[in-house]
Amino acid sequence: MTERLKKLCAFLSPCGTFVDVGCDHGYCTLHMFKRGLCGKAVITDISAKSLSKAEKLLAPYVERGDCRAVCCDGLAGVDEGDCDLALIAGMGGEEILKILKQAYIPRAFVFQPMKNAPQLRGFLLENGCRIEYDGLFTETRGNIKKYYFVIKGTRGGGTPAYTPQQLYCGRDSLGTPRLKELLEYELQKNMQYASGSLSPASRAEVEGRIDFIKGILGSETH
Repeated sequence: MTERLKKLCAFLSPCGTFVDVGCDHGYCTLHMFKRGLCGKAVITDISAKSLSKAEKLLAPYVERGDCRAVCCDGLAGVDEGDCDLALIAGMGGEEILKILKQAYIPRAFVFQPMKNAPQLRGFLLENGCRIEYDGLFTETRGNIKKYYFVIKGTRGGGTPAYTPQQLYCGRDSLGTPRLKELLEYELQKNMQYASGSLSPASRAEVEGRIDFIKGILGSETH
């Protein structure tokens, strides 16, 4: 299991039926079973090849009827009543949004968007979800540090309105050294982009993003 998945598994809570969407090798579901965190599980993947790898890893649980494999797009093949906690990780925020809009928002969820996290946060807030944790963790691969947002919550309960900074960075990321590192990297990348040849509209967009990031970094130091 990768460092990213190990850290992600720490956000998973006990539940009746766990649904691992886009399960790939099935490591997170194995974690849930081995630690007694779920009684049943459903693993899904749009790729039959990936799903077969997870089925092989989870063979003992599949054979005794505790784990069911469904080859489908997102949650399309999973009944809402069979989903107490869903993990959707390793895909873009827009792809996670598509899954939720085509099916349903799970009763409890852990989402790890690889990009477009603000759009996902906005959707969850607009739909009255309770966001319990919205932060950032890192993974080191060789000399490269990767940053990942994770959003944990429930379908109901509501969350106080986010500020633009919270929507962009994640409420629980603000004030952390990890976020400062990420924002400084993004600032450098955008400033380099702005130094190139851009249309007036693109330049205005990039410069607006630069000012916004500078504003967050400025507030983080006070």
